[in-house]
Amino acid sequence: MLPADLLSILVCPKTKQPLIYFPRGESDQDEDQAFLFCPASSLRYRIDAGVPVMLVDEANAVPAETAAHLVARATQLGLPLPT
Repeated sequence: MLPADLLSILVCPKTKQPLIYFPRGESDQDEDQAFLFCPASSLRYRIDAGVPVMLVDEANAVPAETAAHLVARATQLGLPLPT
């Protein structure tokens, strides 16, 4: 689990926009599947051993349909969304 103070300052390095934090992955079941997602760039950033890998070259670009699904899933899970 990433600390709230860290989450409050993390932004997408490409767009400088806020991120959605999935602390237990998209399925909301496993902390080992945690990731950060930027709706503005459609980039998904992995978290390795509790450390966010905030490198654009290491991020996974997701198609628009998947990006929309992730935002909807975050809403379903009650995760904070960027404003």
